[in-house]
Amino acid sequence: MHQTPQKIQTDTLVIGSGIAGLSVALKLAQKHQVYLIAKSTVCEGSTQYAQGGIAAVLDPFDSVQAHIDDTLKAGAGLCEKKAVALVAEQATESINELIRLGVPFSKEQNSEAYHLTQEGGHTHRRVIHAADHTGRSVINTLVEQVQNNPNITILTQHITVDLIMDADNKQCLGSHILNKETNQVITLLANYTVLATGGASKTYLYTSNPDTSTGDGIAMAWRAGATVTNMEFNQFHPTCLFHPQDRSFLISEAIRGEGGILKLPNGYAFMKDHDERADLAPRDIVARAIDHEMKKHGIDCVFLDISHKPADFIQHHFPTIYARCLKSGIDITQQSIPVVPAAHYTCGGIETDLNGQTTINRLFAIGETAYTGLHGANRLASNSLAEGLVFSNMASQQIIKIYSKLDEAVVEQVKTWDTRHITQAKERVLISHDWDEVRRIMWDYVGIVRTDKRLKQALKRIYILKSEVHEYFYAHTLSSDLLELRNLTLVAELMIKSALKRKESRGLHYNLDHPKTYSKSRPTRLNPKQVKLHKIKN
Repeated sequence: MHQTPQKIQTDTLVIGSGIAGLSVALKLAQKHQVYLIAKSTVCEGSTQYAQGGIAAVLDPFDSVQAHIDDTLKAGAGLCEKKAVALVAEQATESINELIRLGVPFSKEQNSEAYHLTQEGGHTHRRVIHAADHTGRSVINTLVEQVQNNPNITILTQHITVDLIMDADNKQCLGSHILNKETNQVITLLANYTVLATGGASKTYLYTSNPDTSTGDGIAMAWRAGATVTNMEFNQFHPTCLFHPQDRSFLISEAIRGEGGILKLPNGYAFMKDHDERADLAPRDIVARAIDHEMKKHGIDCVFLDISHKPADFIQHHFPTIYARCLKSGIDITQQSIPVVPAAHYTCGGIETDLNGQTTINRLFAIGETAYTGLHGANRLASNSLAEGLVFSNMASQQIIKIYSKLDEAVVEQVKTWDTRHITQAKERVLISHDWDEVRRIMWDYVGIVRTDKRLKQALKRIYILKSEVHEYFYAHTLSSDLLELRNLTLVAELMIKSALKRKESRGLHYNLDHPKTYSKSRPTRLNPKQVKLHKIKN
């Protein structure tokens, strides 16, 4: 049955319901009407699974400069210093806002002081947390605020198709959005659009991220003409549970921060052979070390051991990890945890300025989908949630400051999504097959350690898949899986193109053909007007 396409107009459109999306929606709602789009439930997203915490200067013996220095060092010479300083300076106030909203951060035992932990790459204890379920606690608090705000309309189970651009391709007018339950495409027009769609780690076969992390915002922004930067730097979390039923479950870096030790099956603590900081080295170093040891010894995993700590200490600080491992038959108070690296965080993304403004007028990007310059070639642990909070504040302030309505004549020219020439797919095997192949190609050829030959082979295979998906997309009715696959193939191409451009090894990008690190380097910028991706014949 054909449905009449729906057209909606609002002040501001926020796409994504993680910490960045929820925060910016709440701030914008103080002045404007907001539509908030959630691909799944309003709680689903990477923030929900963040265990460790949020980095901010909260200890009198710590300093903003120390936080800046640690971030710059972890970023391996590619951080934008102004972005680093901004986050380090404003993160503390962002934490205080969450405390005022009621986020139940953990406190020292028998004390009102907040418990701060230390994670890899940090020189001080500056990570505030809510046990080992910080993300869930923050999200639950923000969701309650959003749901009770009369200026915010929430659309769950909706996935964006593409951004809407004006005739001159100079400004964003909103987005076409698919209702996953009715299959109706809504044309949602907005004076300002904020992408907070998260990262693209689902591009890889093994990831700590939820199924929603398919690079939607990055892909849509690229198709609309936005610049993307540093897509070769995908962070692999060193320690995800290695278990047939729970392979993608993340084991927080805070375990190592509280004394956990990485060991080989024979009990040898190997990290001291790779870095003087041993188990507290930054993630890129630890992930490469684990990858090296697994290949060297022909083993499926390594082991993370915190069983030397008192049982009540472990259960108090890591209740979620303790319970999840116990469910899989592992008592972490007595046994080591089998772990492997998994794709975790997209350090590159849509390029923005310090207000979250992209290279497209009226389009903002915040959180993991954005490249702000904070993370450089490698993200420092627990800086991601801080970035989402700080830039949601910066973006909302800027939008409120420059707010103006779209020209009515421009709005009237926008057409609804055309479904006249498409048919219902008779079979969906191509989608499921290509989805699996993209992720296997990326895992095998564009992983922790790379070579030029592997990257070029990956690109050839992605070109074939991209052509298949393109043909399928324009011939059949839309589905969430199809839209995500379309975005995954494009983001995979952007990642590979960026990796091929970098003729050195730095941070998260390690290429055996170019093992040296240049004394000076620049971010890898891809502009749709200058970089031609694989052309597809219609």
